[in-house]
Amino acid sequence: MSQADILIIGAGPCGLFTVFEAGLLKLKCHLVDALPTAGGQLSEIYPKKPIYDIPGYPEVIAEDLVNNLLKQIEPFKPEFTLGERAEKLEKLENGQFKLTTNHGTEIQAPVIFIAGGLGCFEPRKPPIGNIADFELKGVDYIIKNPEKYRDQNVVIAGGGDSALDWSIYLSSVAKRVTVIHRRTEFRGALESVHKLIELVENKQVDLITEAEVVGLQGEDRLQKVLVKTPQSTMELATDYFIPLFGLTPKLGPIADWNLNIDKNAILVNTLDYSTNVPGIFAVGDINTYEGKLKLILCGFHETTVAVQSAYRIVHGGKKPSFKYTTVTGIEQL
Repeated sequence: MSQADILIIGAGPCGLFTVFEAGLLKLKCHLVDALPTAGGQLSEIYPKKPIYDIPGYPEVIAEDLVNNLLKQIEPFKPEFTLGERAEKLEKLENGQFKLTTNHGTEIQAPVIFIAGGLGCFEPRKPPIGNIADFELKGVDYIIKNPEKYRDQNVVIAGGGDSALDWSIYLSSVAKRVTVIHRRTEFRGALESVHKLIELVENKQVDLITEAEVVGLQGEDRLQKVLVKTPQSTMELATDYFIPLFGLTPKLGPIADWNLNIDKNAILVNTLDYSTNVPGIFAVGDINTYEGKLKLILCGFHETTVAVQSAYRIVHGGKKPSFKYTTVTGIEQL
């Protein structure tokens, strides 16, 4: 079982910045996120989106902000458990919390920071009756390791940035990539659209538009998808079907942790952004209070204040000594 001073649920920008503020007070952090990479929405939904309201940056691309945050916390050596959902939380006799993920990973800490953004992201699944039968047997909703698809036949459904980017990337990994899209126009970046069309023209990717996958076939695992077009329904042999229709935010198991919830957000005390459960704080878009603004900048402030109270819990009520980093520099844990 892993041990930390602060267990952070959510590895988005607010979760990452918590590591920095905690590190200044020599508090060790462990982050858990259901997504396969750090960065939250910035990495998963709009990595190329420009952000204009981060102090000191007239403009910063979302994935660059994530990379800078990761670099900023390197000296504090946080632990990460990615691709696993925070499932069960229990209070131990020693006063600490024990978190168990959906994969059975256990982490113990006296303080919990919930920095889950808009909640736990779940994939938008296409309305195919038997799709659950093929999950982990040929149907994937998130690509964690591209090498999994090397020399395989892959069908990708979707028309946004994620579908475009992965179709382009896997064209040099998979045996064959087929893109299924319900429309003739794509919603992704124009540069990516041009690249995909170029791959199609060079016969490196197959593209079927005005179509959708309506059925899945196979015995022990996926073998075929049924593709419906205005003219007919065809069978397409494949090893993997990857529908990339985006992610839906949900509070998930956190809703069962006896926290005060208001409209899918966690109510907090603005004194230190603590919840009604002692030892649990909520920062960033997942919390709510009078005057709440859902901005990354506000989340950075919330976690900075909350870490001061977390220090008192970890150190039995002792108040942290506030020092400016311009004077102390960054000391490694």
